[in-house]
Amino acid sequence: MTSEAPALKRTQLYDAHLKAGAKMVPFAGWEMPVSYPGGIIAEVRAVRTAAGMFDVSHMGRLRIAGANAASFLDTVCSADVSGLAQRRSKYHLICNERGGIIDDAIVYRLDADECLLVVNAGNKDAVLGWIMPRARAAGGVTVRDTSPDFAMIAVQGPSAVDAVDRLSGGGASQIRPFRIGEIAIEGTAMLAGRTGYTGEDGFEVMPPSRAAALVWDQLLEAGVQPCGLGARDVCRLEAGLMLHGVDMTVENNPHEAGLDRFVRLDSPGYVAADALKRIGAEGTLRVIVGLRMLERAIPRHGHTIHSGGGNGTQVGIVTSGTHSPTLDADIGMGYVDRTLASPGTELKIDVRGRQVDAEVASLPFYARKRS
Repeated sequence: MTSEAPALKRTQLYDAHLKAGAKMVPFAGWEMPVSYPGGIIAEVRAVRTAAGMFDVSHMGRLRIAGANAASFLDTVCSADVSGLAQRRSKYHLICNERGGIIDDAIVYRLDADECLLVVNAGNKDAVLGWIMPRARAAGGVTVRDTSPDFAMIAVQGPSAVDAVDRLSGGGASQIRPFRIGEIAIEGTAMLAGRTGYTGEDGFEVMPPSRAAALVWDQLLEAGVQPCGLGARDVCRLEAGLMLHGVDMTVENNPHEAGLDRFVRLDSPGYVAADALKRIGAEGTLRVIVGLRMLERAIPRHGHTIHSGGGNGTQVGIVTSGTHSPTLDADIGMGYVDRTLASPGTELKIDVRGRQVDAEVASLPFYARKRS
């Protein structure tokens, strides 16, 4: 007999997605909207020119509390959490003792004794399995999964701050980038982090589960475009942001993933310090780079990368790629020999048996204009 696959989980906004006509697909164990009737390109354009919103309630939201919360996180996260001012946040990596990337995450310092760790949906169990026994051994710290208690809606784009500000009575704009604060929408208090995954300004709003649909509807009425996983993937790739499980896994370390700038090695007891010091000193044979196609063809995960000299030598592999409607270009990321990582280096990518001209490109592909 064959065992049945576990049922897909649904976020607090599942019914809202169906009401809006979303196309639902499996993703990291969840049933999630990939697009809405207007299509992915329209959703990307909304994010780049106005405001779009994404249901990211599937992501893990772990509360780490206690007198030793920050110092404990210093031992398992690559960020200096103890040195993080209250209400600030930091992108970082969670690495094992060999330097392998278990997940990339955001940590918010809520107050002196409490932090919020936001992790990828598909990695939440792995992160909990990594940190829970260490938290018990450390003492003075508790770890609680609050994901079911709160939704999370990412509102992104040039008009995102204004939209959330109007709904919150002006409270949102008081939160500066990479800070977290409390706002109220329709009388309901909630956290809002001025962070995101699109390269645009905006917030990740975290209403209580009971108020999730109300906040979603209020954003709809404010003219914010619902967006699905398809647009989110295009936006993050245009912004040169990596996706764990695709562009990096536990088999990659921060140096080859180009993320060593997010690693602090001098925190007392940091579990990955020795391995990452050694890797940094020895160097890595390969590194991830941006890829821009010189002919019309979309690089996809698993496509092989070859030297540009015509001898067909494989020098790397594509991890992700898409067509960028913002740039009207086909772009991607992939690992190549470190000697070929300079922007402008000519390469060829095997797209369904055809060798297509490409070049190494600087990241990000797209950067918003800052006022």
